[in-house]
Amino acid sequence: MARCIRMLLLSCLMTLLLTSCWSSQEIENLALYSGLALDVGEPAPIEKEFEAKGATYPKQNKVMATVQIVPVKTIGTNSQKQQDQKKPYINISGSGDSILEIFRQFSIRLDQPIIGHHLKVIVVSAELLKQQPIGNVMDFLLRDNDIRPSTMVFVSQGSAKATMESNIASEVPSFHIMGMLRNRSRTSKVLKPVTLSRLDSLIYSERSFMLQNLVTGGEEVELSGAGIIKGSSGKWIGTLNQTDTQCLAWIRNEGTAGTIKVNEGNNNVITYELEDMKSKVTPKVDGDDISFHVELSTEGRIIEVWNDQAPSSSHLNEEEVSQLIKKQLKDMTEESIRKLQKKYQTDVAGFGNRLAIKYPSVWRKVKDRWDEVFSDSEVTFSYELQITDFGSFIED
Repeated sequence: MARCIRMLLLSCLMTLLLTSCWSSQEIENLALYSGLALDVGEPAPIEKEFEAKGATYPKQNKVMATVQIVPVKTIGTNSQKQQDQKKPYINISGSGDSILEIFRQFSIRLDQPIIGHHLKVIVVSAELLKQQPIGNVMDFLLRDNDIRPSTMVFVSQGSAKATMESNIASEVPSFHIMGMLRNRSRTSKVLKPVTLSRLDSLIYSERSFMLQNLVTGGEEVELSGAGIIKGSSGKWIGTLNQTDTQCLAWIRNEGTAGTIKVNEGNNNVITYELEDMKSKVTPKVDGDDISFHVELSTEGRIIEVWNDQAPSSSHLNEEEVSQLIKKQLKDMTEESIRKLQKKYQTDVAGFGNRLAIKYPSVWRKVKDRWDEVFSDSEVTFSYELQITDFGSFIED
């Protein structure tokens, strides 16, 4: 009996150590937003109606913020058809010169406070980043404890708000964008995502970097290329196309998938599918001269051949095809580096990181003007390519 009493007392004491959500709020009383789009400041149409009726407050229209709220609170409808047509999200927009103040303005338009605990993606328009440094635009979002550091950041070519729209009734655009990143296993055109925590360090270091670019059409969204943010200004300076993006992913050792398409003449196309891609970047220092050598090594297979004269892969000469693919890979990668050095004069391929690791004393001397130094540095390449197979085929 004494033992049972001791166990009972111990159990009671242990309950005092259990944590509880003393400040919790019921989810149905909150407006959880999963997506945020930031555009150039311009009053939304509904704001113009409010302002015309005297609903104003002191502000400058520097930024327009659009939040995507999910799930939409259930409202009684007269028919099942109306329920089926209802989108599972709502977007609400506001403009001003403080994102926090815009969010607080939403509190006098909604019957629920907006909460960012489940924010998945942030999309910033290139037009906004032409005008405002990314550090200013993202300052509140980096400081706000409600927003997770794992939130992913994108740049849009065109309206960021448009990326938060979908013509598919059951689709939440912010979830869709996040899900698209899973396709990195299929193509290196999908970049390694930049999270808020990573963005914070990039902004602080004043180093140039890339953000995955989004484009829209017909209420569909596509991951297409990358936007370049200049480290010294924090502003958007241009966009790399899809080919450049996957080449830089290969150079940065952040992509192992994709295809290389070559033309063997007479518009006969051969497609090589990567099974693996490895990169090694070696910096070299000779006095004041800094150069880099990039070794790219890939394995893959010939997966598609368009050739009326030789439809069967057995007719292909492996050495000739290998040389064609190597040349195409060479042309692609060298053109991408040429754009960085001559057109944009910025390093978003990670060459500075390699220099900092191998020659830290040299890096300390040049880091404050690295984009300029990189633009004058020599970058050479060597390539190893192995065709593992020619796919499955049947000969008559």
